[in-house]
Amino acid sequence: MQNYVDLAKKNGITLLDEEKCQFCGANTKRGIHECLEIFNLGFQDIDFSSTENHIYRFLIVDVHTLQHPEIHGRWNNHFHLSRLHLIFRYKVEWNYNLSPLLSEWLNRYKVQRKNEYLIPPEVQKRGTITTTDILRKIGNPSEVKKLIESWVKEVYGLWDKHHPVVDEIAKMFLNPK
Repeated sequence: MQNYVDLAKKNGITLLDEEKCQFCGANTKRGIHECLEIFNLGFQDIDFSSTENHIYRFLIVDVHTLQHPEIHGRWNNHFHLSRLHLIFRYKVEWNYNLSPLLSEWLNRYKVQRKNEYLIPPEVQKRGTITTTDILRKIGNPSEVKKLIESWVKEVYGLWDKHHPVVDEIAKMFLNPK
């Protein structure tokens, strides 16, 4: 698996390592690198080992990926937006067993659509909530969870022009043949 620096380079992106995050606009001092550090380490208020909190792990992975698609593989947008679509539109109670199944359906879907891309919203216009906003709520787990829910709904909504595409994937997932 490639790291985010290699993927950015592969995508022709120069990563900036100072000031705010060049993708989501988070108020960082070390750019995307600090934004990722917060993502990786900044959610310690939530006990992800607890089953009822697993959903928050899925949500933050999806939202952060959709705010930073330039440092991920090209089919990641399909996967993460589809998962959010299944959670929000179809009320699927997501768990760790479902992610590999969604990946399988996405693999079937993309065989016939090799040139399909989900074009992200403009950089720094991918939602007003970012990792640094979450970091400011650390110490209050219920506030962190509420803000994560708002963050995810906001970013999911900004990808609305692609909801018909991920709805097709969601229907394949929900109605396997």
